[in-house]
Amino acid sequence: QVQLVESGGGLVQFGGSLRLSCAASGSIIHINSMGWYRQAPGKQRELVATITRGGNTNYADSVKGRFTISRDNAKNTVYLQMNSLKPDDTAVYYCNADGETVYSYFNSWGQGTQVTVSS
Repeated sequence: QVQLVESGGGLVQFGGSLRLSCAASGSIIHINSMGWYRQAPGKQRELVATITRGGNTNYADSVKGRFTISRDNAKNTVYLQMNSLKPDDTAVYYCNADGETVYSYFNSWGQGTQVTVSS
């Protein structure tokens, strides 16, 4: 079983910054893709950004140029640096990762961390 634990959410003013972290633990052999998704009240969960083991990144158009995803493979950790935050960025942010454990393939989600941007 793989656990993902997020941290770094909170309340920030319009134009501010936050850095989210997500650490994976368990009998992990390797992690393929790691990513961040978000879900605002009354809306579906949407992709924010993903990063492959080799460092290739993908961003939602709404966050390009403002958010940066990165990862530390040695620590099984992914980060999301969020700058120039807007009220529309308010949501619960979820971490996702997939890969292999000593037992099988996994695709796991974190419990979510709240990000609130005030206007």
